[in-house]
Amino acid sequence: MTELKRSSGLLLHPTSLPGPYGIGDIGEAAYRWVDFLVRAKQRIWQILPLGPTGYGDSPYQTSSVFAGNPLLIDVARLAREEFITNEALINAPSFSEGRVNFETVINWKLPLLLEAANNFLQKAGGEEKNAYQDFCNRNNGRWLHGFAFFMALKNHFGGGAWSDWPAELKLRNYEALQSHENQLKHEIELYKVLQYLFYKQWFDLKHYANENGIQIMGDIPIYTSYDSAEVWANQDYFHLDTDGNPEVVAGVPPDLFSKTGQLWGNPLYRWEVLAKDGFRWWIERVEMNLQCVDLVRLDHFRGFEGYYAVPFGDPTAEHGEWNTGPGSAFFDKLIERLGDIPFIAENLGFITPEVEALREKYNYPGMKILQFAFDSGPENDFLLHHHDKNCVVYTGSHDNDTTSGWFQKASEDEKDYLIKYLGRQPEDIAWELIRLAFASPAVLAIIPMQDVLGLDSSARMNMPGNPSGNWSWRLLPDQISEHHAKRLAEFSEIYGRTG
Repeated sequence: MTELKRSSGLLLHPTSLPGPYGIGDIGEAAYRWVDFLVRAKQRIWQILPLGPTGYGDSPYQTSSVFAGNPLLIDVARLAREEFITNEALINAPSFSEGRVNFETVINWKLPLLLEAANNFLQKAGGEEKNAYQDFCNRNNGRWLHGFAFFMALKNHFGGGAWSDWPAELKLRNYEALQSHENQLKHEIELYKVLQYLFYKQWFDLKHYANENGIQIMGDIPIYTSYDSAEVWANQDYFHLDTDGNPEVVAGVPPDLFSKTGQLWGNPLYRWEVLAKDGFRWWIERVEMNLQCVDLVRLDHFRGFEGYYAVPFGDPTAEHGEWNTGPGSAFFDKLIERLGDIPFIAENLGFITPEVEALREKYNYPGMKILQFAFDSGPENDFLLHHHDKNCVVYTGSHDNDTTSGWFQKASEDEKDYLIKYLGRQPEDIAWELIRLAFASPAVLAIIPMQDVLGLDSSARMNMPGNPSGNWSWRLLPDQISEHHAKRLAEFSEIYGRTG
């Protein structure tokens, strides 16, 4: 892996940016966010997966691992380009600030975006049309046409999962597919246009970030959502029965945090089938991600060494079993095809020596979470004196409470040990852990924006196991100040993280 420079950055998903249309997007506020990162002398902007959200509005449960989320499209830019009217924006609902109401946003924004796509097909000039056609030519065969067809079918059947479609479509009968493809030709084209508009805007934003010295760290979830274009189109790659239903699903076994384990429910890969195909699907997936971001957090890295399989239909993850993952054969093939890949390995949870050996073989940095560091004394691996250069340190991740919220709930023993470790009574616990993160030997230090602002548990991004109410936190329009930029810049200078 290419050697990273000692630096730091902030974790903020674009949906959390401020703005007038109910959800953060990749428009003006995103460019001003990049400007803030520059003033704060940060070098990394970490985001969550960019795909279209599905169950529970989670960016980790997407309808495609290749497509972008159209809800992130900047509608103000579409109005400037005259693909929607200014009146449509003036008449937008009064959205609440501070939280994304996904249902309200979807009901307003998606019809508007489809109208914009239709206007694009009618009004776009020759140069724009050529750029669109080039986008289709490059992506149709790999993912674009299949995704657009999937979304058109999903809309045609009232939004239900593909497993509820008529059997001939569910199991991809050729004649049935051809018939519906002809019937839905215009709708398919609209969904392709939305992807073109998303990627046009995203690549413009990434170019601006890179020009200003900001690298973007993305996120590849190991598993895909069952109700996704890729599972429907590649059923042989997954543990599905002859009716297209899962046989086993993903999760993790019971541990100290959960007596019944975690049942994620994603279909599991038939790695032996993927291997026979040279891991082509995965190579294309990683290649697409590397076009969109500069670094990639590889979620649930341990699943590539060994994965936990739970029988489909079980109510908990208590009765699963471990199976061997693809291991080195997978990573060797990725490197053979794509060269040096800037992966960061998410190596949290139940990690065996074999998992760490796989990570170390490829020199991928692991993760350290400071909120995990103070519950078991000086041998705790998350404490600073156990960090090495080849890791990425966080105060907490998107799955953790905010640091202020965590400290409020921490045991007295944890609080006492933290105070001893700091050598003083903390005045602002979030900034105390930010200082520790910046001081760590870790090559990268990443801080959730909620911790920069010192926010409590009400600003938490995700609570694993809760099926709803997650992913909705947003910055308020004037919540970030120059004080935050100056303090972050000072820490970057003190601890040699200016990049």
